[in-house]
Amino acid sequence: MEVGPGVFVSNVDTDVWTADPEVGGELHVLAAVEDAFVGMSRFVGVADPEPWVVPERETIVVLEGAARIEIAGGPTLQLGVGDMASIPKGSLTTWHLTQPYREIWFFARPYEGGI
Repeated sequence: MEVGPGVFVSNVDTDVWTADPEVGGELHVLAAVEDAFVGMSRFVGVADPEPWVVPERETIVVLEGAARIEIAGGPTLQLGVGDMASIPKGSLTTWHLTQPYREIWFFARPYEGGI
């Protein structure tokens, strides 16, 4: 929620979630502004996302569950609660989630796809 010009506030325990048509699961967008796209995703009882190309550098913090993220031509990340990762733009990723899974994410520039 924007509480003042350019100032956004929410909570990790929010009940405000919408379907994420791009990768499945649900998302909660904190801010979608000219220089950032920030929010959370959660997956509960749904299939793992299809392989996905990261549209801009993505930085995540795992809040619940775990993720194994395979990066084509790069490392495989094993992330659990409290772990952070930053994945470069253009990376082909395959995500395997231990659900329920929830993360906070940040894209350095606005993300226009599917939302």
